[in-house]
Amino acid sequence: MNHTLPAAEPRRSSPGAVAADTPGTAPRFSKASALAVLVCWLLVVFDGYDLIVYGTVQSSLISETGWGLSKATAGTIGSMAFLGMMIGAIFAGRMADSWGRRRTILGCAVIFSIFTILCAFAPNAAVFGVLRLLAGIGLGGLVPSANALVAELVPAKWRSTVATLMMSGVPIGGSIAALAGIQMIPAFGWESMFLVAVLALVIVVPLGLKYIPETLAPGNTASSGRAVKEASGFSSLLRAPYLGVSVLFAVATIATLFAWYGLGTWLPNLMQLAGYNLGSALTFALALNLGAVAGSVITAWAGTRFGPIPTAIAAAAVAAAALVILVIGPPVGVVYFMLVLAGVGTHGTQCLIIAAVASHYPRHLRGTALGWALGTGRIGAVVAPQVGGLLLAAGLGVNSNFLAFAGAAGIAAVLLAAVGLKLKSKLPISPSLTGASNV
Repeated sequence: MNHTLPAAEPRRSSPGAVAADTPGTAPRFSKASALAVLVCWLLVVFDGYDLIVYGTVQSSLISETGWGLSKATAGTIGSMAFLGMMIGAIFAGRMADSWGRRRTILGCAVIFSIFTILCAFAPNAAVFGVLRLLAGIGLGGLVPSANALVAELVPAKWRSTVATLMMSGVPIGGSIAALAGIQMIPAFGWESMFLVAVLALVIVVPLGLKYIPETLAPGNTASSGRAVKEASGFSSLLRAPYLGVSVLFAVATIATLFAWYGLGTWLPNLMQLAGYNLGSALTFALALNLGAVAGSVITAWAGTRFGPIPTAIAAAAVAAAALVILVIGPPVGVVYFMLVLAGVGTHGTQCLIIAAVASHYPRHLRGTALGWALGTGRIGAVVAPQVGGLLLAAGLGVNSNFLAFAGAAGIAAVLLAAVGLKLKSKLPISPSLTGASNV
């Protein structure tokens, strides 16, 4: 069935809310907006740090804690944070559309900070896993809520660029985790890596209270008199004209996050199994995350120039090819370069999916749509550590992991191609999604 995409309805801003998406009155990227985006970016940096930190301490948890962890059970614990993220993303995205972006963002930041700090004091693997699950709820809720807010603070033509650049905070945080781990784990133990979250709680959250505005107040109504509540939520998202594209976005995110978080969780351990010491293994993780930082910048430009969907297809294909090349055992210099490309491709693809989702749905569905894509997408992040551990436990070796992650990236490229075809054939959307320049 062919359906047309309804345009976002003009809305009156409630007191204290930032107006956005009103035809002819696109918001200016003011100093106040820039400060709010910067604070959101800092929170995303800590989000990224917290996501990668488990990969940096995994070997220490197996060998030093006496918790009796095997590679398979370590993979299970690694999945706990991602399970929490799935829960957090789904419900926080919906909450941000009804309760308000600002309160949701700051609430999620407090949750992931507190439970990450408590991980340093976990007495056993079970408690540690529960704490990672609870921290994951905050981690998962932060990104869709922050992206929904940022999408309303900047002009539509810069939305893809700013959203992609803001997501550079994830690999930057991951890079900090890898660099910190090289120095801090030998000197202060694995516990010190989780205490870094104190900085988010005592510095960045207060900055958020000061600089992050509310853009969608509770009870906000459409100018026609219909309550936003009646037109928002998952029931609206999962029916015409959004159903097909919503499902494709979600499954593409599952595949992308399987590749990205599978690498983030297992790469240091994989490189140690390949014969490198802990310091060298963490430098490989650093290469992956620095590639992801570069990917954020490259894909921000390319997504604006060519559209987020075509660029995401290319990025996913690059990641798949780079991971396949790792299987043939290239020289160490090539290994570093391929990991950089894998970072560019996997994280770049995810950033572009976020940008596409933020541009595709009207304002009152934006947080819900981002929460849906990122929340269901966390299935890939939950499964990836498990699959990595099971492949190793089965004696299939390091290359089995690289092939699994390469296959997921290739699947993401195919699914995103399907998204592009569906959008072009059935929905009259903004040219920025399908290839025309926004500039």
